[in-house]
Amino acid sequence: MTLSDYYQILGLTIGSSENEIKKAYRQKARLYHPDINPSPDAKDKFIMATEAYEFLIANLGKIYDDEAAYRQAMNDWRKYRQDRSKQRARAYAQTSYSKFRNTDFYKTTRILDGTTVAICLVVSAIVLLYTILGYIYTVRHPDPRFDKPTIFGLIMLLTLGMILFGASLIYFKAFKESSKKHKRKSG
Repeated sequence: MTLSDYYQILGLTIGSSENEIKKAYRQKARLYHPDINPSPDAKDKFIMATEAYEFLIANLGKIYDDEAAYRQAMNDWRKYRQDRSKQRARAYAQTSYSKFRNTDFYKTTRILDGTTVAICLVVSAIVLLYTILGYIYTVRHPDPRFDKPTIFGLIMLLTLGMILFGASLIYFKAFKESSKKHKRKSG
């Protein structure tokens, strides 16, 4: 297969970003996993999509540098493909979709991870803190050049901060729970 074939399998154009590749693979995996799609060719399409994703993610930085790097990446991939990639894709195709979704391989397609969510939690907490402290400061030390701060502005910023904080907290708890569940299954 060629580079353009791999992009075409995932329904992407050459030069798509890592996030676009991950998103496209998740869609194809959901569409073609044999546990969900009873079509006779679904298993083969799932295996091809898995192979395309694995190649593109593994070689994303290398394949655009120069022709020699591209050829080397393709040769290395052919060797790897003969051994491991197809076997792994076949094994994933034989498991149920729910088990496949819990594999480390599938989890690499996540755009957000625990670190990102933790950063969002911290940022939303800072927004809340600065909203409250900023309002208190401007009430105590008014600047004659500006209007007095309004309660409406405070409420809007607090609401926004609480929504961000709540959403981040909910996702963080769900992410933490799925990590615990995965550890229990693999342990």
